[in-house]
Amino acid sequence: MRLRYTIGGSRANEIAASIEHGILRGDLPAGERLPPVRALASRLHVNPQTVASAYRSLRMRGVLISDGRRGTTVAVQPALAVRVASMLPGGVRNLAEGGPDPALLPDLEAVTSRLKPRGRMYGQPYNDAELLRLAERMFAADGIASGPIAIVGGALDGVERVLRAQLRVGDRVAVEDPGYHLVFDLLKALGLNAVPVPLDECGLLPEHLERVLRRGVEALLLTPRAQNPTGSALDRTRTAELRRVVKAFPDLLVIEDDHAGPVAGTPAFTVNEPGRTRWALVRSVSKWLGPDLRVAFLTGDELTIGRVEGWQRLGAGWVSNLLQQIVATLCSGEGTISQVADAAKAYQARREALIRELASHGIKAFGKSGLNVWIPVAEEVATVRSLLHAGWAVAGGERFRIASPPAVRVTISNLQVSEANRFAADFARRLTLRQTVYGA
Repeated sequence: MRLRYTIGGSRANEIAASIEHGILRGDLPAGERLPPVRALASRLHVNPQTVASAYRSLRMRGVLISDGRRGTTVAVQPALAVRVASMLPGGVRNLAEGGPDPALLPDLEAVTSRLKPRGRMYGQPYNDAELLRLAERMFAADGIASGPIAIVGGALDGVERVLRAQLRVGDRVAVEDPGYHLVFDLLKALGLNAVPVPLDECGLLPEHLERVLRRGVEALLLTPRAQNPTGSALDRTRTAELRRVVKAFPDLLVIEDDHAGPVAGTPAFTVNEPGRTRWALVRSVSKWLGPDLRVAFLTGDELTIGRVEGWQRLGAGWVSNLLQQIVATLCSGEGTISQVADAAKAYQARREALIRELASHGIKAFGKSGLNVWIPVAEEVATVRSLLHAGWAVAGGERFRIASPPAVRVTISNLQVSEANRFAADFARRLTLRQTVYGA
């Protein structure tokens, strides 16, 4: 096996640093297979244990992954700042990004122009009191179990802080499969082990979850609606079934990532019930107020939130009060409430139009809520390339999957209803699909 990049070093930390430099420079791209331990040790004239130690430290930080027969490879999204160009050819419609439609977000300039910002000083309260009251009312209106509220810098930031507060390296976390690729990467970077649980349009399959929990996991991480990438969403029946399952495991940490909030297009349901010992729910404003507003509301049991805020104050300190004031102003405005409701309807219309048009060509797709539609295919790479030639950029499903079958993810946020028929026709014309139930 020949690498374009020469790994160097005589000690474990030097070998690890050499590999990281190769990744930073782009000489070791995502998915690149590294030499077997003994082969690299022989080349570097070091003990195999030295190379094994270097690989192990990089795996623990999410830079490398072990993938059975494929050996040790560079993670798809390593826990390392990699500068990668993501330019698309001219004329290609980008349906791969997963973000909201800018035209459906509130006008931040209009809000900030009339805002009289109050910069926070040391010794003053960390969080904006009005924003905390708004978050409390929002959770209460959705039937979310009452708990203390922390302000964090986005949904994934909240998830990471809860995991760090409650888990240790080597712990096992039950996750949705397919699931959000950055969650998988985050777990690897924290030294946690993802245990896949299949799902359908209504969320995790209860019988599969129960089997996984009985084998022993320390935490469960799920998305109650707008699940990325499949768009699955809990309904009342599935919520009750999942509550029954997790109730039998009172020490299980249950984390819910409600990242899309009110633009998900379905009601809010929660698996957590009042009185649960370890739980957390995070709701970001990124999808409905704007990605650059790095604000999310995190609620949970008193100990978990206390640990999160304690570590937050030792590090970042607090989320900028200027951002908090902007979010509080937006959340309390009638115009924003109306605009968010309109955005939810628009996303629903775009999802349903695409699924309907695909169905007219005999293609089954999934997307009950949120900003994405998940389409099972026989071969992901060929599908992505073929659609790119037709002028459409979509996301291959490999990075979203652990054990579930191949698929592609299409972000509908910028796909107008009038474009759905053309996309579906191009999809049907160019691809051979293998119909399957995702995750089962």
